[in-house]
Amino acid sequence: MAERRLSDWLREAADGSLTLTLHIQPGAKQTGFAGPHGEAMKLRLAAPPVDGKANAALCAFLAEFCGLPKSAVELVSGETSRAKRIRLRGAGADARARLRALG
Repeated sequence: MAERRLSDWLREAADGSLTLTLHIQPGAKQTGFAGPHGEAMKLRLAAPPVDGKANAALCAFLAEFCGLPKSAVELVSGETSRAKRIRLRGAGADARARLRALG
């Protein structure tokens, strides 16, 4: 499947879905984007990295940030790693603009 690079960490697939490359810092005081981290976007998560809580919090945060249902957010790789790839399905122009504005 061909992908179009929107930034170092954000790609758009031929089917319109977005793939985010993220570097996660679990156990932070607040959840939010922290800026570029190499070819990834760093995201701080307030959830601890225990029993999948950080992954669930990550998907919920991204769904809310992009205005998508939780079912539209899929963890593609990195279940037990800080380096994660996330697929977003059905992201509209507003969500794309918000993600691109991050850097």
